[in-house]
Formats: sequence, structure tokens, C-alpha cells
Amino acid sequence: MTESRKWRLTVWLPVLVCVLGITGLSLIWLQQYRQAAFAHISEFSEIIIENDPEAEAQVLSALKEYCAQSERRAWENQFLRQYGYREEDFREGTYQSFFVPSLVLLLVMTGVYLTAVRCRERHSGKRIAELTGYLERVNAGASGTVMQKKEDEFSCLQDEIYKTVTALRRTKETAVQAKENFADNLANIAHQLKTPVTAALLSLQLMEKTAAENSRVQIERQLLRLNRLEEALLTLSKLDAGVLHLERAAVDVYTVFNLAAENLQELLERKGIAVDIPERGCVEFCGDMEWSMEALMNLMKNCMEHSARGGVIHCDYSGNPLYTEMKVWDEGAGFLPEDIPHLFERFYRGKDAKGDGTGIGLFLARSIFELQGGSITARNLPEGGACFEIKVYCH
Repeated sequence: MTESRKWRLTVWLPVLVCVLGITGLSLIWLQQYRQAAFAHISEFSEIIIENDPEAEAQVLSALKEYCAQSERRAWENQFLRQYGYREEDFREGTYQSFFVPSLVLLLVMTGVYLTAVRCRERHSGKRIAELTGYLERVNAGASGTVMQKKEDEFSCLQDEIYKTVTALRRTKETAVQAKENFADNLANIAHQLKTPVTAALLSLQLMEKTAAENSRVQIERQLLRLNRLEEALLTLSKLDAGVLHLERAAVDVYTVFNLAAENLQELLERKGIAVDIPERGCVEFCGDMEWSMEALMNLMKNCMEHSARGGVIHCDYSGNPLYTEMKVWDEGAGFLPEDIPHLFERFYRGKDAKGDGTGIGLFLARSIFELQGGSITARNLPEGGACFEIKVYCH
């Protein structure tokens, strides 16, 4: 039997017993009244006929007339009062015979009701103790604490408590993870900043001795690297804080590819690398033009760093009712198998990493597309070269 059915039973059982009790008391009283009236009239008639046998016919006639009268007229008849008789003179034995069973029935009804109330109080106290114990275990840091589902008037409260505790636990886990990420980020930032600062200081020391033009160039390179690192870390901090604002508008894929290539034109020309962007018609996705361009630039820079002079960075795209797909790949040696699972981790640089990258570009690219409802993966092509595949899903 479920808890809700038990609760309905404990509520309606006393009501049913009271109704049955009242009905039983009424029937008992009616029966006792009829028996007492019949006994008194029989005894009275017997006395009259014994004293005057000739009055038997008159007595029987009077009894017929009495039975024909209504109950109201019988109760209103006060004829005997003029001879000094009262109601108490005719109730001996009748009152006790009615009072005793009535009292017993009343006691039974009271006992049943009090038992039901007591059971209800014990059930409520037990459920409150269970919920209190659950919260105490949660506050004590017990992991994996669950409550057994029960259907009663506390079910809604139990569900809300469980939802609240689950939400608080997730919030706590998120806060702890954010704190750990913050500590890791600080360590990574310190490591990233240390390299260009140390190189710049060494170049300054050489300039004091030789004043070589090469030292000035080295300092300039390290300062530019610091500037790029600062911009990347600023974007990273916005991502971690959840305040990176992205527009939601139609983004033409062909346009955003060309904008990304134009912003890298100087670097591409310096390395003698071309970008191939075919025209596939109007293919769009809902997102932010500027940040999508930034993410594609990071992917193109990664392909550029692993391409030989005179190489080509290829781009392609297509659309369907479910998602828009974009691809960027190069003609280089591809990714090392052990690097592929870690490519999109922040500050990760592969074993054959080239250039003076910070290891943040791919992480930012993935984060930007994920904020727009997309995903990004990396793989090696069968014919050679590294390929990035982006899918932005329709909403």
C-alpha cells in the first residue's frame, strides 16, 4: 500500500467510524425505546385486566387508539402529571441499558481516532527526521547521498530539497573547479610571461656590451609576443568569467573565411603561403561575425605554422538542415597521434610545435564555436595534412 493511500485511510477511517457509530447509536436508542415502551404498556395493561377482567375489551380498544396516535402526540401527552407521575418513574433500567453500549462505542471511536492521529504524527515525525538527517549528511560532506522516493504529502518537499541540494552541489563543484583552473592559469601565465621577459632582459644586456641591431630585433620580437599573449589572456579571462559577449546574427561562411584570410595576409605573404576558399553559394549560420573570424584566424595560423613555403591552406564549407560544416586543412605532416587528444587544451603545445605561439589559439577557437552552439574536432587526412572540422548546429 502506497503512502498516499495510507494517509487517506487514516483520514477517512475516523470519519467512517463516527458515521457508523452515530447510525448504530440511533438504532440502539430506537430499539431500546420501543422495548421499554412495549414493556411498560404490557405491564400496565396486565395489571388493569387482572384487577378488572371485564375491562379487557376496553383496554385493547385503548391500545389500538394509542398505537394509531403519532409519536409527537404521545410525547406531548401530559395526562399523568396531574396524578404526580414524572418521566423518571418509567425509565428505570432503560437508561443504563442504553448508556453502557453507547459509552463503549464512544470509547472505541475515540480510541480509533486517537490511534489514527498518533500514527499520522509518528509518520510525519519519521519523514521529517529522514529529511533532516539527509540535510545533515549533505552538510557533513557525505558524497553520493540519495533519498528513497516515497509518495506522501512530503513528496513535493523531498523533491525540492533534492533539487536544491543537487544544484548547490553542482555550484560547489563548479566553484572548486574554477578555483583550480584559476590557480592553473596563474601558473601557466607566469610560465608564459617568464620566457619573453627573460629573453628581453638578455637582449638588453647584450645591447649594453655590443649595441647590436640583432638584440634590438630580439627585444621587439619578445615585446610583440608579450602583446599577443596579453590579448589572448584577456580573451581567456572573459571566457572564464562568462562575460564574453557574442552577437547572434546570420554569418555568411564565405565572407568570414575571406575576412580571416585578409587579416593574416601579411603573415601569409611573408611565408609564401596561399589560402584557397571556394565559392559554394550562400551558406550561413547564426553566430558572431567578429569572433568567428578570430577563431578561424587561429586555425589558419596553426595550419600556416605547419606548412612549408609555397604551401596552400584549404578551406571548404557546406550546409544542411541540421548544421553548417566548415573545414580548414593544410598540406603539412599532420598531427602527432599523441597530440590529438590535447590539441584544444589551454596552453598546450605539441611536441613539434613551431613558432612562438602561446598554446591558447586552438583553445579559444573551440570555446568560441562552442559558445555559438557548435563543435570542433581535429584529425589527420589520409593523403597527409592536418584538418580541422567545425560544425555549428541550427537552433
